Amino acid sequence: MVYLAELAEQGTDIKTLCEETPKLGVLFQGVVRKGLITEDGALSTIGKDLLEFLHTEGEDTKLVKRKVDDDFERWWKAYPGTDTFTYRGKSFSGSRSMRVKKDECKIKLKKILEEGEYNIDDLIAALEYEVLQKKESSLKAGTNKLTFQQNSLTYLNQRTFEPFIELVKAGETIKESQVVTGGTDI
Repeated sequence: MVYLAELAEQGTDIKTLCEETPKLGVLFQGVVRKGLITEDGALSTIGKDLLEFLHTEGEDTKLVKRKVDDDFERWWKAYPGTDTFTYRGKSFSGSRSMRVKKDECKIKLKKILEEGEYNIDDLIAALEYEVLQKKESSLKAGTNKLTFQQNSLTYLNQRTFEPFIELVKAGETIKESQVVTGGTDI
């Protein structure tokens, strides 16, 4: 299993390699099941941590398993519970719950994090950016745009966060609109 992880780290197409031999195929499935390698044959963050641990010398070195539950709870709390909200003194009513299927979301988020492309801070920043964007749009339009936010499981399955991660990393910010109070109706 470690050898397959090292091959994946070197960029070898281990999925194709393992498909040729039934015994290697079973070994590949085991490595994927343990989370060392993703289903497409890339080294996961757990696999990277394991290899780093094995290549580190010294008795003081310990392999520390990441706390996915803590990361998930941070993300889950950041996800809006409903589409009802108050923003900058204006209330918007909604009609649905947006946090759904917590256990399935936890599994999906774990897989996304194990791929190693994004960390939990990236995902939370992207979510906060999108929600703030929808709240600002709601304020400008006078209608609740948060109703168009996907539920939590769909959000993860469709990887809706990806373009927002790019925006956050590019340093994009959301400009606050002017809040108009009072006025004259004609």
